[in-house]
Amino acid sequence: MFTIGDFARLGRVSVRMLRHYDALGLLRPARVDRATGYRYYDAGQLSRLNRLIALKDLGLSLEQVGLILGDRVGPAELDGMLRLRRAELAAHVAEETARLARVEARLRMIETEGSMPADVVIKKLPPVRLAELTATVEGYESEKITPVIQPLYRDLFERLQAAGLAVTGPAVAYYEQVPEGVRIHAGAPVNAGTGERYDFAIVDLPAIEQAATVIHHGPMDQVDVVFQRLARWIEENGYRSTGLAREVYLRYGEGDPASWVTELQETVTR
Repeated sequence: MFTIGDFARLGRVSVRMLRHYDALGLLRPARVDRATGYRYYDAGQLSRLNRLIALKDLGLSLEQVGLILGDRVGPAELDGMLRLRRAELAAHVAEETARLARVEARLRMIETEGSMPADVVIKKLPPVRLAELTATVEGYESEKITPVIQPLYRDLFERLQAAGLAVTGPAVAYYEQVPEGVRIHAGAPVNAGTGERYDFAIVDLPAIEQAATVIHHGPMDQVDVVFQRLARWIEENGYRSTGLAREVYLRYGEGDPASWVTELQETVTR
């Protein structure tokens, strides 16, 4: 048999935790000296300790652990508990991964402060007729827009195919400030009459006399840096933004996101 100190060392836990597990009835000592109160454990109890720690690390409560170790939870119920916990852990990992991506994006913005995009082009944009679907999100953050706009485009292209309309150019997205937040317009240029009835909207974007445009290479969760650099270019070169930005997806949705190409268009005036 082993003293509580030796058993704690072999089981890689603290003496305090062993006493806690004893008090809760989760792991009783094999023997307690009546005269001294010293606790003693045998090597076979390491198996129960390992299971206790494993279940606890899965995030189960000690009450749930006690039910499992006491064979008061059937296999089907245990399977359900573990599957639910796995889903919770996966959701937590996804949330923290997204948080890390947001922090890295802000770091890129900070690191590039003061730098200007060298390839900004001022040009006139022609009018374009779009088929579009819309949705509203809370704000302009990429993590709010991206999960919404991508399903919008999948839905739009399926509806266009069902309606027998061909897309005549690269997809165009633009954004509108509304009381609820930001309305996303996910559009694709089409040759369609305004009198036809579809399960999507047909809108005409007007020509723009002057737009500051820049090409973004890479995934859209990295576009915020380019937008901020474009904003600094507009101000430094004596322009003023007068309209909502458009995004034209020149190459998107196929292959490695690093190969995607997007033109950012900001309406400006002197």
